[in-house]
Amino acid sequence: MILLGAIVNALAIFVGGLLGLIFTFIPETIKDSIMKIQALVIMTLGIQMVVGAEEIIVTLLSLIIGTIIGEIIQLESLLNRFGHWMEIKLGDKHSGNLSQGFVSGTLVFIVGAMAIVGGLDAGLRGSNDVLYTKAMMDFFIAIVMTTTYGLGVIISGVPTLIYISIIILSAQGIAVVVPDEILQQVIFQVSATGGVILLAIGMNMMNITKMRVGNMIPAIFVGMIMVYIINII
Repeated sequence: MILLGAIVNALAIFVGGLLGLIFTFIPETIKDSIMKIQALVIMTLGIQMVVGAEEIIVTLLSLIIGTIIGEIIQLESLLNRFGHWMEIKLGDKHSGNLSQGFVSGTLVFIVGAMAIVGGLDAGLRGSNDVLYTKAMMDFFIAIVMTTTYGLGVIISGVPTLIYISIIILSAQGIAVVVPDEILQQVIFQVSATGGVILLAIGMNMMNITKMRVGNMIPAIFVGMIMVYIINII
């Protein structure tokens, strides 16, 4: 089932949110430990994806060019400003934690590289490993966030499902148009580039680095274009 990863992710948010309604207090030490464990798992998954890279030069160039594009347009800053704007607008219109939880939860669960990498990986390669890892992370995040924001966090699972499903289906559309031989190389490139981005996410979560991961997202699409151009020349 092509959308299984997206469904599992949404269910993880829903179940985690329900548990969060029960747990009113979680010690900071436990929150920190959970975050570090998640970071280790993400880094391990990233390494697995990068190991299979066949064209490491293409991966390097796509990351450099893509990150430069992200830095020029300040993609991460734009995403953050958009999220802040949404919070202000909805917060002004609807008082209470419901809207705050919905907006904050939605932004946390969909604005990030893992949703894009996972959706592309599921659509192009048929692998839900990244989305399953994301689902595990979101499960614990939903528990913690719901203790603060309440029911709105649970509802945010709906737009998360829609967003990731759109990415998966769009990737499927690419698979139909691109020839099989080129598609396989595109898939390997998406996996390799996405793996490096996952490593960056994990290192940020471990406080090893402070990379602007959001600005690295264009690298995924740059890599896809580079592979396609190389093969048609």
